[in-house]
Amino acid sequence: MDGVLVDSTAAIARVWARWAARHNMDPIASPPSPMGRTSRASIKDLLPHETADVHDEEDRWMLRAEIEDVADVVALPGARELLASVPSDRRVIVTSAARNLAEVRLRAAGVWDLVQHLVTSSDVRNGKPNPEPYLKGAAALQIPPADCVVIEDAASGTRAGKSAGARVLAIRTTSTTRNSSPPAPTGSPTIALPCAAPLHQAAIRSPSNSPLMKFRGYPK
Repeated sequence: MDGVLVDSTAAIARVWARWAARHNMDPIASPPSPMGRTSRASIKDLLPHETADVHDEEDRWMLRAEIEDVADVVALPGARELLASVPSDRRVIVTSAARNLAEVRLRAAGVWDLVQHLVTSSDVRNGKPNPEPYLKGAAALQIPPADCVVIEDAASGTRAGKSAGARVLAIRTTSTTRNSSPPAPTGSPTIALPCAAPLHQAAIRSPSNSPLMKFRGYPK
């Protein structure tokens, strides 16, 4: 979601800077949670000696703060067109955000009306890079993971998609080429593009050779 459909980079940076200040941390030395990871995972890394209860409390603070800060959250170029080009029963948004935060950001970005299937961190036990989120996404569509195309901006997300057995298309909105295209744990290829704007439906192909997605202005 964030970095693929929604640009929430500035809001995320502001909230993490506030969180760092609460803990007398340098916000530069304690950067925002990497895209594709839950905030709790990053809080646990930054407060390694605190208890699970403290991590939960800090995560709740982070969630409230992020829900309140959506003033400049917008759709990324091509996001609405991409969603509209794929039938609603053939697409699912899979995000590391909690469900209520995901809805707030998708509404702020003006694409909530195009969301039918949504898998969030509230719906899984294991977040990305574990394949569980994308396996649940494929199950929601009743489509085998091998016949799915995952569009990701984060290294943890590309790993999750590949581990789930899906084809993965990496876009470089928030990651470098190196970070957005990690070595594949499976044989499925990764294609990298600068953003989602040139995408439209219908030449990534499924194992049955049926077209899954093609790119406007890119080689077939």
